[in-house]
Amino acid sequence: MPEQDPELAEVQRAHWQQTYTAHPGMYGDEPSAPAVHAADVFRAAGAERVLELGSGHGRDALYFARRGFTVTATDFSPVGLDQLRDAVSDLGLGDAVDTTVHDVREKLPLADASVDAVFAHMLLCMALSSEEIHALVGEVRRVLRPGGTFVYTVRHISDAHYGTGIAHGDDIFEHGGFAVHFFDRALVDVLAEGWRLDEVHAFEEGELPRRLWQVTQTLPG
Repeated sequence: MPEQDPELAEVQRAHWQQTYTAHPGMYGDEPSAPAVHAADVFRAAGAERVLELGSGHGRDALYFARRGFTVTATDFSPVGLDQLRDAVSDLGLGDAVDTTVHDVREKLPLADASVDAVFAHMLLCMALSSEEIHALVGEVRRVLRPGGTFVYTVRHISDAHYGTGIAHGDDIFEHGGFAVHFFDRALVDVLAEGWRLDEVHAFEEGELPRRLWQVTQTLPG
């Protein structure tokens, strides 16, 4: 599994910075459908502390906070997190949300078994190599408590953009400046080794439309 080109990673970071700057609150105020699903799953599991990876400007982090969770929101874009912090202040949710600038290619800045649940909407299918995705899921496993739940979404190989645009290898293709790692089912299954795989749900979102899987998996208690 090849390591990702570091130049591509930095280009993607800059592209997201520019995008959030040009389009503040670009995804709107309403939570994503996967976040609504995740909140119900997390509540049923008795979760209290949620880590969101790739929170962007924070529509889902804010939703989790409004549902009563304590949220740690991370993203590699300081601009996106600045927008989230402004919204947290405006809504009076400062006690419920903290933010950390973090690149998921690095170790998560959290202690072992320190969160009850982890959520990542289309973060794992960013410009990450297979090796980096495996390492990230290992970090998610480390910071989750026993019995903790991980809900993530990824674009998959039935998506119309798969196999088109600029090819970067390792099933990564770039369109409009955004590089995406498209998942096959084998990758989902191997990432769930050592977990209980609760659900792999196919859904569509946005224009084109994007075709995604919503994956829910739980650590053994």
